[in-house]
Amino acid sequence: MSWFSHDRPDLNQQQRKQHRDIPCKDFPTAGQVVCPPSLENLSCASSSPSQVRKPEPISYVTLQEQRCVLSWFQGWTATQRERFLQDLLGKAVPGKVCTLLDSLSTLQVKDRLPNIFECQLRLWSQWFESWGEEERNHFLHMLEERDPVFVSHFYSNVAATAGRN
Repeated sequence: MSWFSHDRPDLNQQQRKQHRDIPCKDFPTAGQVVCPPSLENLSCASSSPSQVRKPEPISYVTLQEQRCVLSWFQGWTATQRERFLQDLLGKAVPGKVCTLLDSLSTLQVKDRLPNIFECQLRLWSQWFESWGEEERNHFLHMLEERDPVFVSHFYSNVAATAGRN
């Protein structure tokens, strides 16, 4: 069996030409650009166009920074992750005295060079400060995909600061 009309011996020259000239309606022509619908357009909820806010695209550099931090996170010990949690908590609820005191307790005057983990935290802090809100939320979402228990613990710590100064 042949799928192409020019290879079919049962068709004469005229039938082959007619068969070949039938436009295929299932596929776009080479010049057409077909874009799949966005998830916003597939939503069942009715919202006016003024209410729909398109998220800012994450830059390539920011995405690489986030992937780098997530890679480090995978290799950190439980103690290092706890230190990262305190740092993340201080960034999420800045100005809370309880988080400032926790951060101060981790500061130490050292007469030695910083270790790899300390350098990673410094880079993390610099990168985090340069990210916008959408990028920070994106990072938290990616972290939640990697370690949902850690992020759940983070959210409970954020909630615990609600009534405290």
